[in-house]
Amino acid sequence: MGLLTNRVVLVTGAGTGLGRETAIQLAAEGAEVVLAGRRKEKLQETAQVIEQAGGRSIVFSVDVTNSEEVNRLRDQLIAQVGRLDVLINNVGGTGDYSTIHDMTVSSWDHTIRLNLYSSFIVTNAFLPIMRKQQYGRIVSITSAMANYVYEGLGAYSAAKAGLEGLMRTVALEEEKNGILVNMFDPGNLKTEQNPYGEGDPATVVDGIVKLATLPEDGINGQVIRAHQ
Repeated sequence: MGLLTNRVVLVTGAGTGLGRETAIQLAAEGAEVVLAGRRKEKLQETAQVIEQAGGRSIVFSVDVTNSEEVNRLRDQLIAQVGRLDVLINNVGGTGDYSTIHDMTVSSWDHTIRLNLYSSFIVTNAFLPIMRKQQYGRIVSITSAMANYVYEGLGAYSAAKAGLEGLMRTVALEEEKNGILVNMFDPGNLKTEQNPYGEGDPATVVDGIVKLATLPEDGINGQVIRAHQ
């Protein structure tokens, strides 16, 4: 039996990059993996890899920055499989490089919604399910940029700093309900969204699996960095 046998796991942004590799590894550990993202064809490619390896997955095309779509995903998922044990908030992206002086409101809003609103919306939608179960593991993907300054990435840094504050709050509020919440910083990975990155996403997913399978007395409200 794998570490996640009989568990249901939702991975946002599961069509490419870190989300894809995470979903594949979680399925290899026995989870039924819910693949969520905007590009259905990419999600189906991930699902095919999982199926070929003998795993199980469900594809949901959804914009996780849209609360109505996420609530519909939740309702359909619970009707179909009845539970959600683990949530991986993976969706994100740096957005356009722009100084604050030159940044448009729409550019700011896009980056904040993608990196911060999305994790709030999905977490908020599924917390009642996890509370009812008295069990849940939430892993949100963060970045060193939450604490460092880099010219042109002000919106991204603000979003990731906000994400860490949000998730620490959820960790504090929900620990009594059997829900553990942590963050994972994968480092500078080479992905479709970050073609100039250096690391292979497949080399860091074990850290996410560990956070997704924490025991009852596991760590909570922490940032774990790849290769730490």
